[in-house]
Order: sequence, then structure tokens, then C-alpha cells
Amino acid sequence: MESIRLMSHLVAGFPDAETSVAIADALVAGGSSILEIQLAFSDPSADGPAIQTASTVALENGFSTRKGLEIVKRIHERHPETPIYVMTYGSLAFTPGVENFAAMCKEAGASACIVPDLPFDCDEGLTAACRKQGLENIPVAAPSMSAERLGKLASAGFGQIYAALRAGTTGSETTIDKSTLDFIDAVGANGSKVLGGFGIRSGEQSRVLCRHVHAVVAGSVFVNLVLERPCTPEGRAEAVRRIEAKARELTGRG
Repeated sequence: MESIRLMSHLVAGFPDAETSVAIADALVAGGSSILEIQLAFSDPSADGPAIQTASTVALENGFSTRKGLEIVKRIHERHPETPIYVMTYGSLAFTPGVENFAAMCKEAGASACIVPDLPFDCDEGLTAACRKQGLENIPVAAPSMSAERLGKLASAGFGQIYAALRAGTTGSETTIDKSTLDFIDAVGANGSKVLGGFGIRSGEQSRVLCRHVHAVVAGSVFVNLVLERPCTPEGRAEAVRRIEAKARELTGRG
């Protein structure tokens, strides 16, 4: 069976600090090539119910940008060979200043930043700040973009672009059809590597999508495996086991 490059999403501090590190371990053991680690934010614009709930739990546990980046650093030290992309929202990047934020991400061991509510052509200096630190800023492309705007993004010289495969928020199941593949082709038309996600739940979806993207992205499917288990040590251990198994399914190793 083919091995599929998978970018797996988790929320730093959900459901608690130690379990979020264990989840990262399980995702890597399951074959994830990239970890997308989210810093919890109280008013996310792109997250569906599962990831919103995970962020709320992390914030209720007292997680801040600083504490979230401490988790990123712990995970990086455990898995230095696995690239980490820090995902969050513009407000958290603005608070310390985008240059300081980029430096903080670099110091924590991140390779890139993904800030979906900062447009590629109006990013408050984030791309430049990331470049200064040796990081990538990865913009987000959405199917709702006009062909003209999508063309501008595709030709803007970004090494990687995150393609949200449908409009709306994360978590709902995505149908991969001709229009989806045409959108992916447009995003990568000028050589940018495409990270494709939103609603990826099954190995079957992953096998179809992997032929058209640099990496398949999955997140809510992992968060839901935690939310479905009791908030007990046994429940969380079972969730971690199921997360590794799901990652193996999505990477074609299961």
C-alpha cells in the first residue's frame, strides 16, 4: 500500500498539556510527516465545532500563546525530524508584534506559520517576519476566491499553500470531486506545494487526494477521537491509541 504524506492537526494544551504531547507522539508513530499545532484562540473563524471545542478546553486550562509554544517546543524536542507548522489567528500574532511572534515560533522549533485570517497580500508583515527568521508563512486558499485572486496567490511565490477544499469551517465531511481537483490544480499552477484539507476522515479520501497534493491535511477527525472518550486517564489513553490507528489509516500504513 502506498505511503501518504499527512499533515496532522492538533491543539496545544488539548485536552491537557501531557495528553497533547502524547497525541503528537501518536500522530508521528502513525506516520504523520508534518504536525500542524494550533495555538488556541477564543474566536476562530475557520474552525468547526470540534476544533472550537478543543480550543475552548485549552483556554479554560489556562493556555496562552506562551504556554502553547512551550508545548510546541516539547514536541519539537521529542520529534526534531518532524516539521512543525504553528497555526493560529492574526490577533495572537499581533499581540506580541508579528516580528516577535515569528521569532517566538522559530525559538520553539517551528518551520512555518499558518494564519488563515491574514490574507496573502495584506498580512501585516508576517511573510517578511517569517522569512527573516528562516520560517515559511503558508497562506490559505479557499474555493470562494475569484479566479483572478486565486491566480494572484498562485503566482505570488509561496513555497506552500494550504488549500481549504471547500467553503465553511473545518470538520464537515468533504466530497472530492472534479471541482475540488480543478481548485487544487489552480492553487498549485505555478509550482507551490499544495497542502489539502478540510473534512478528511477516511483512508479512502486520503488515497484519492494524495495524488493531487503535496500533503493531505486532517485535524477534526483526531480531535473527535478525544471528545468521544471519557475525560479519564483510561479514556485519554484509549483516544491516543485510536489517534495513532487513524493516522495509520490516513497514511496508508494501517
